[in-house]
Amino acid sequence: MSQRKESRRKFLKTAAVATAATVAAPAVVKAQGPISMRWQSTWPSKDIFHEFALDYAKKVNDMTGGDLKIEVLPAGAVVPAFGLLEAVSKGTLDGGHGVLVYHYGKQTALALWGSGPGYAMDANMLLAWHKYGGGKELLAKLYASIGANVVSFPYGPMPTQPLGWFKKPITKVDDLKGLKFRTVGISIDVFQGMGAAVNALPGGEIVSAMDRGLLDAAEFNNATSDRILGFADVSKVCMLQSYHQNAEQFEITFNKTKYDALPDKMKAIISNAVEAASQDMAWKAIDRYSKDYVELQTKDKVKFYKTPDPILKRQLEIYDEVVTKKAADNPLFKEIVQSQLAFAKRATQWEQDTVVSRKMAFDHYFGPTAKPVKL
Repeated sequence: MSQRKESRRKFLKTAAVATAATVAAPAVVKAQGPISMRWQSTWPSKDIFHEFALDYAKKVNDMTGGDLKIEVLPAGAVVPAFGLLEAVSKGTLDGGHGVLVYHYGKQTALALWGSGPGYAMDANMLLAWHKYGGGKELLAKLYASIGANVVSFPYGPMPTQPLGWFKKPITKVDDLKGLKFRTVGISIDVFQGMGAAVNALPGGEIVSAMDRGLLDAAEFNNATSDRILGFADVSKVCMLQSYHQNAEQFEITFNKTKYDALPDKMKAIISNAVEAASQDMAWKAIDRYSKDYVELQTKDKVKFYKTPDPILKRQLEIYDEVVTKKAADNPLFKEIVQSQLAFAKRATQWEQDTVVSRKMAFDHYFGPTAKPVKL
């Protein structure tokens, strides 16, 4: 056999093997199929918060081209709202959407991600601390300390939450004494310090508890959620502005074992989808919350009042007392507070010196003596 024929035979044999491999490859990929994840939120299906959870899942599903498919169930579909962390950690659920403060019973320091005044930071600034000021590493350390097998992504900065819904306007601190009141996290300790009898309930259970007289008053979150959940059916008085949850954000969690097994490309998509969803949530909140704030007043006849400054000041005083006590008993709690204070001192000073107050501009365009803009 000539050398030329032998070379041609080798080429054809190699090409045949390569062709067979090429044909076989799609069958292997098809056999694997997409990765499916079953999640649960801590919110009723009708709440805008569950919508935010679905928004995040859709972003991941779309960005992965369907290679990762996240299905999000509402609160109670698999476990109660307050049982989400344990379910995700054990692998009963692959992931979930909620807030860190709902894990307060597992480790009180988890509530420092949003339950309190944020040391003059808003929720977006607290997220800045989390990503760039050491919070991310502290949260991983915190979860490891309680054996939680999860990967956590805080996201979605929330506006300042109302003091709550009441039977009549709250004009002084003593008005809170003896009230059967719903809140969660460190806010439990703060409102107890102000004399309230506190009951921690998930969002979907609050209105029915007020309707049955199990609660005299309650806080949840925002104009849209509160309207959808039916607060205006059991109360016509809402007190705006409070320090009890001035800087809260949402949390996306994955079961760590499931997450670690994902390809690096998919992990990168997940991480970037968190940040995209965070900003999208903030924009959607501005649009929807402002519309429902108007609807609550015009259609539902709710009266809104600003929480008096003496009540706000007392919140800060009691919060400091609570934090001092918890820091003395919990080294990780103390470490997190110290980290937040250090970041907040420079971040809020920069903000106070740099950002112009929008109050003058608001009064100029929309205040009682504002003149129509001539175009």
